[in-house]
Amino acid sequence: MNTSLKLATFGVGLVAVLGAAAGLGAAVGPVGPAAADNSPAAHDMAADGAAAHGDEAAHEGDAAQLPGGLAVSEDGYTLALDRPALPAGEDVPFAFRILGPDGHPVTDYAVRHDQDLHLIAVRRDLAGYQHVHPELGADGVWRVPLDLSPGSWRVFADFAATADDEDRTLGTDLQVAGDYAPGSLPGPSRTAEVDGYEVTLDGDLVAGEESELTLTVRRDGVPVTDLQPYLDAYGHLVALRTGDLAYLHVHPTGEPGDGVTPAGPGITFATTTPSAGSYRLFLDFRHGDVVRTAAFTVTVGEHEEHG
Repeated sequence: MNTSLKLATFGVGLVAVLGAAAGLGAAVGPVGPAAADNSPAAHDMAADGAAAHGDEAAHEGDAAQLPGGLAVSEDGYTLALDRPALPAGEDVPFAFRILGPDGHPVTDYAVRHDQDLHLIAVRRDLAGYQHVHPELGADGVWRVPLDLSPGSWRVFADFAATADDEDRTLGTDLQVAGDYAPGSLPGPSRTAEVDGYEVTLDGDLVAGEESELTLTVRRDGVPVTDLQPYLDAYGHLVALRTGDLAYLHVHPTGEPGDGVTPAGPGITFATTTPSAGSYRLFLDFRHGDVVRTAAFTVTVGEHEEHG
């Protein structure tokens, strides 16, 4: 502007199960930079990794028509992971680059929602959601620690390069080995609870139409009217389509200090969903100097033509 789930194991290779999710939220702590391999070999590995994902990239003519996050490359920009697989654990060092059309790491970014780049990491069953802000090195390497449980993860880099100031979201998979025991996607619900806060969802999403959603925050039944700004808004909302994890841009309808937008209890967002089906919504909001995440499953209906 964190979770339970279907059934598989890691043996010789990792089996990813698409489309489930769990949990209604957890507190998000501060995230800082972590060490990562910055050797020339690591740079080569990142570039090779980008090339290896070439079959995943959408054709440039098609990319503009697709939701964000489905392609590892777009308009010559590529999300290149330092390592395609990492161990499970807390504060696991994670590093990546955004390679530009010239093949070199991008080092100049336009600020969006108070940050140069937003990184979303979520397990492919839609558990283990994290929204973090890596630190950019002079070498063009982004570094941040992640809390990783076993499973197949999807990572999204949401950014705008200064070269063209275009918003892009690139996505690629990250494998985390270990025993994997997912469950089912939580059913649609209008209420989520996290750390004594209750968040309710009002509004409906309709495929192909711009829709508004209002999320209202209460604590112990009392409306919260002193939400703190987070990423230049009173809340940040990420929407992911189950199955392929298409990433939707969701925009707040106001901003702190504009003289119109209140600091709660309601936070209103506008978005357009590309298709009917199930989506998982993750709301980050800040109160008491802590960022918390509330999660919802919603069903998007088909657009109805009226004659």
